[in-house]
Amino acid sequence: MAGVRDENAGMFISGISEDDAQGEVADYYAGQRKGWGFLPNYAAAFSTRPDVARAWNELNLAVRGGMDRRRFEIATIAAARARRSTYCTAAHSTFLRDVCGDESAMEAIAEHPDGAALRDEDRAVYTFATKVATDAAAVDQADVDALRAVGLSDADVADVVFAASARLFFTAVLDGLGAQLDEQTAQTFAPALLQSMVVGRPVAVSPGSAGSAG
Repeated sequence: MAGVRDENAGMFISGISEDDAQGEVADYYAGQRKGWGFLPNYAAAFSTRPDVARAWNELNLAVRGGMDRRRFEIATIAAARARRSTYCTAAHSTFLRDVCGDESAMEAIAEHPDGAALRDEDRAVYTFATKVATDAAAVDQADVDALRAVGLSDADVADVVFAASARLFFTAVLDGLGAQLDEQTAQTFAPALLQSMVVGRPVAVSPGSAGSAG
């Protein structure tokens, strides 16, 4: 069956396998498989606490659903890169490309990870989200004013902070438990673009695969 893999690949703990999953865990796995077309490696990280997975999903959807989707992805990629999360950098690059239909912005970030190649508004969001993810205590009024200068309202600024801050939880869980980016996602990128996205942990390699994708 397509997408079958070792659910604990790269993990530091033993999660519940898809075959053994029951109740809330089985429901969580089914939802993840439906959304991705395969069961992502990170799912096992939440298998011992499906209630946390459910709470995270609700938070993520609340943040994402309350703001411009494209801006959410740009802020999320910035935060993921700042936290050296290969998983979230690549996954949200696919969303920027495929869901938002903005391959050019996705490529601009991959080719210029400081955000310098983005248009003014996007660059301001990217720079601000990076600072929130890197050192939120260093954010000052001038940083917020820079976002206002490119047209963001105070509510928009708060949304960028919400998106970047929420990403810190998810990246810490995945990297703290050793989850690695799925080959299925990695294979949707040209090699040079993928290499730019491997900012932390390498891409997972299925048993029998030759070499590393990252």
